[in-house]
Amino acid sequence: MAHPPHASHGDRHTPDAGHTHGHGHGTDIDWAEMAPHLEAQAELFMPLYERALSWLGKEVTEPGLIVDAGSGPGVVSTLFAETFPGARVMAVDASVPLLERARQRAERLGHADRFGTLAGELPAVLQELDYPADLLWAGRSLHHLGDQRAALTAFAERLAPGGTLAIMEGGLPSRFLPRDPGFGRPGLEARLDVLQEEWFAQMRAALPGSVDEAEDWAALLGSAGLKHARSRSFLLDLPAPASGRARSYIAATLSRLRDGFGDSLDPDDRTTLDRLLDPGDEAGVHRRADVFVLAAHTVHTAVKPV
Repeated sequence: MAHPPHASHGDRHTPDAGHTHGHGHGTDIDWAEMAPHLEAQAELFMPLYERALSWLGKEVTEPGLIVDAGSGPGVVSTLFAETFPGARVMAVDASVPLLERARQRAERLGHADRFGTLAGELPAVLQELDYPADLLWAGRSLHHLGDQRAALTAFAERLAPGGTLAIMEGGLPSRFLPRDPGFGRPGLEARLDVLQEEWFAQMRAALPGSVDEAEDWAALLGSAGLKHARSRSFLLDLPAPASGRARSYIAATLSRLRDGFGDSLDPDDRTTLDRLLDPGDEAGVHRRADVFVLAAHTVHTAVKPV
């Protein structure tokens, strides 16, 4: 596959909807052009992020500086500013246009006086921070860095003593459809999962300095010198019938999968996707009553010893 399919926000195997990834891989993507779509997806997932940040609020005591590593257009960065009203938030990303949107969003929401941006490649750009972070968040950005163990060590180095590193990695693939939508072979989304696994492995292998690593996040956080590793998963459950905004997200996701997988997609499944994506078809995702959004993301945290 020549280009990543940029599928579901709920899938760890694709670029996150709320974040770009602060690195040079995938520079063929026009992030500025994708910004409205990235923002819409992240806003749809806001209930999940709100629960995750509420949990972090119980884990982290009055942080002075929060760093969002791989912030994209700042949807989650500004949610940090809202959740932690005494903190300064620094959005970090490789895309200057997306950071400008993050800055504008912070100004619009009244957080501009304690919101900053930093442009550059992760993790090296973190060396430019004026102060160590009390909370460093990497939301589905770490898996786009070739050497994840080294990146975690670099993240940990930029924490203040007692500071918390929180990474969002893993969880479950999103689901939008019943197992049998009434046409085509049942189990379409499970077969799409297999293709995404293959794409993810190819993406990881092509990253500069790529290192194969068992995804034992507690062990990896420990290898970075951090203690008290914890993990918790958060659910997004938008039941049927889906809202117009959710239907737009579902259609955009399935469309990117169909176009991104190309010849790897089973011809019968392509026919099924074509029908699901037809706005005029009563059985398509734009009209049918049984589409939904169900996803789970996992957050892993650890603390830098004092």
